[in-house]
Amino acid sequence: MSIKVEPLDAPTGARITGVDIGSELDADTYAAIHSAWLEYQVLVFPDQDMTEEDQIRFTKHWGEMPQRKRYAGRREENRRAHESVMLISNIREDGEPIGSLPDGDMMFHSDGQYDEHPYRYTMLYALEVPKIGGDTLFADLYKAYETLPSSLKNRLQNVEAQHGYYAGRHVTPEILATLGIERVADSWAHPVFTAHEETGRPVLYVSRLLTLGLQGLPEEEGNDILDQLLDHVEREEFVYGHDWSPGDFVIWDNRCLNHARTDFSGGERRLLRRTTVQGVRPEAAIAKAA
Repeated sequence: MSIKVEPLDAPTGARITGVDIGSELDADTYAAIHSAWLEYQVLVFPDQDMTEEDQIRFTKHWGEMPQRKRYAGRREENRRAHESVMLISNIREDGEPIGSLPDGDMMFHSDGQYDEHPYRYTMLYALEVPKIGGDTLFADLYKAYETLPSSLKNRLQNVEAQHGYYAGRHVTPEILATLGIERVADSWAHPVFTAHEETGRPVLYVSRLLTLGLQGLPEEEGNDILDQLLDHVEREEFVYGHDWSPGDFVIWDNRCLNHARTDFSGGERRLLRRTTVQGVRPEAAIAKAA
């Protein structure tokens, strides 16, 4: 295969052509994908015709597919070949969604941030998409760290953030109901500034959907600083918005990106297939004043 990598006209991301995910890839192609992934963080493979088995094979090349602790009851049973696969869909049968996270927009987050070992990669394949909305937004956490004021880098150098399962301090019961989520107790603390395990680059590792608060600071001060950080990481100049087409396969690096979803009409069908790769516990980066 002759792989072509085209940087997007966006703060992060690249378009990859010349690769058929539905076929067996050779070592050189995997190496080229990995190199592009480290450089551009989110990769878009358009016009892919791939089965669930194809997606699983590609995903397993990058590491272990974790067992999902939670999914939408039994709605996905008999619709997936591997327990790690998540169907993200608003399609309903007998009034019940056939997949998870059916409706509405979704705040910025990094998958598995509430666990000791968050996901390293997430991969999403579009089967059906609405004509308008349901876009996925990607926020570059490298750039968010780089542009953070020196005063905050110094103040937060040894601070950890507590994350919970859909439990960010701005998450309301109404938001959980729209997403079809029942809150559970899973929670973990990670450094506010983490180091990407491969590049070593510092990352501002907080998110609106999952971050509960900052440890070791007075509550009022901690909440005020957290809100500043959340607004900062979501600045428009850090964000790429992906407008989905059927056949798009989009893969991203959870270690240095947050992602979110825009709202869409409940009258239009949306079905995407997600796989993930297990990661390791993030290590702290040493924050240095600019």
